[in-house]
Amino acid sequence: MAYMSMGEAHRRITDYLNRFCDAVSSQDGASFKSLFALSSNSHSLLSLADALNLFQDANRLIKQSDNYSHFADILLPLFRSIQNYRQSNLLEAYNAFEKTANAFIQEFRNWESAWALEALYVIVYEIRVLAEKADKELASNGKSPEKLKGAGSVLMKVFGTLAGKGSKRVGALYVTCQLFKIYFKLGTVHLCRSVIRSIETARIFDFEEFPKRDKVTYMYYTGRLEVFNENFPAADYKLSYALTHCNPQSEANIRMILKHLIPVKLSIGILPKHSLLEKYNLLEYSKIVQALRRGDLRLLRSALNDYEDRFLRSGVYLVLEKLELQVYQRLIKKIYIIQKQKDPSKAHQVKLEVIVKALKWLEIDMDVDEVECIMAILIYKNLVKGYFAHKSKVAVLSKQDPFPKLNGKPVNS
Repeated sequence: MAYMSMGEAHRRITDYLNRFCDAVSSQDGASFKSLFALSSNSHSLLSLADALNLFQDANRLIKQSDNYSHFADILLPLFRSIQNYRQSNLLEAYNAFEKTANAFIQEFRNWESAWALEALYVIVYEIRVLAEKADKELASNGKSPEKLKGAGSVLMKVFGTLAGKGSKRVGALYVTCQLFKIYFKLGTVHLCRSVIRSIETARIFDFEEFPKRDKVTYMYYTGRLEVFNENFPAADYKLSYALTHCNPQSEANIRMILKHLIPVKLSIGILPKHSLLEKYNLLEYSKIVQALRRGDLRLLRSALNDYEDRFLRSGVYLVLEKLELQVYQRLIKKIYIIQKQKDPSKAHQVKLEVIVKALKWLEIDMDVDEVECIMAILIYKNLVKGYFAHKSKVAVLSKQDPFPKLNGKPVNS
């Protein structure tokens, strides 16, 4: 830090306080929001932190001024948070910022218009980010991380403030999306349900009136929830909505959406082009797509094994594992095509022993009874049309459309 005189420190603090009061009096939301953006590491906030560390009487400055004292409950803890953040005391920075957030919520309720909504967005974002950093600090000191959970409680207060009539309600979806990020991080996704019900069933909300950015984020997270629930048509709709409306310049966001949308598409029989996987660096799905095209069970299992950790972290491993049935379908279809070329009159009669030999060639050991069980499941789930001649151990396939396409519908459960 460069040398700073006491007079310069005083000037910087009063300049910040004046900007704060001027923004409120003129309802200048753009200027107001920048005053709370701790994690932005802006030059003005860094220099304010340095000034506060030098000038120890800022509290008196706020309390003794008619202009500033009205906002003391916001400003005093905010100054402590800025100081502690500058010194990397992240737990103290969070604790102080939480007090600022609660005081801001009270003040925001009293403002009739939504002029300070952008500032509220910044506070909502900052409290989540600070909570994550504070929890890392707690964990590194061998203590239980609990601040992100506390941030979730603060955000629920904010949501309650916005869930009313008037122009402020358009901010509810942004807060919801920040809550989703907290719940997904904590592994408490079941808590999303009550907020989703409020957004989707409350008459006060019209989804189309929310900002596009927030609608995309909302659809992304609710789409992921539908994946967890194995509701693939709903997951497909929501994640496809997020992809279609996502900023085309935001390649990182498109990649995040595709990471979850591709397994959903695969589960309903739609395979992505290799060029798409290359463009967005999602080549972990390349072998899976190849396995589905070839009917290669060994390749599918190899891909799942190679990228197990990545798929588990994304929450799509179980979805991909269930693609085995489609791979079996493709393998039997290939056997059927080969038989049709040799003897069209008997192509629809597939001996289970032939399937056993094909699997053995793929280095997968199964006996006839196990293959019969797989065939029974394929027939039951309408991936294969036909029946068993049990005594002769032959699967008799339908002569019309023996391998129904999924056509964008999930495998029958």
